[in-house]
Amino acid sequence: MGSDCLFCRIAAGEIPATIVRETDTTLAFRDLAPKAPVHVLVIPKEHYADVATLGQGDPKLAGELLATAAAVAEDEGLLGDGFRLMFNTGTYGGQEVFHVHAHLLGGAPLGPMLVRNVA
Repeated sequence: MGSDCLFCRIAAGEIPATIVRETDTTLAFRDLAPKAPVHVLVIPKEHYADVATLGQGDPKLAGELLATAAAVAEDEGLLGDGFRLMFNTGTYGGQEVFHVHAHLLGGAPLGPMLVRNVA
């Protein structure tokens, strides 16, 4: 991907991040605007726009991304009480950075998954 992708630049080490886990193919780092006591973003180092593209294009890498998320959840002490792993996909899904990333959230009760705001 071009140099304008924020997460590609983080994966390349061009932009600093608080890294909590790194593998040959994935990177996990703390979100700068956390929505829970634990809020870690888990990305593949290779650029895929969203989780659907990743799942169709490289199912093995999608599995590695999930394995990294599970390892971070364990490292962060979230396995006992639980956690949420969420992929926002596309504009309607709330995706803001178009490099696939999982939000690993936990450390406190998270409440309902969606707040319905229908006019």
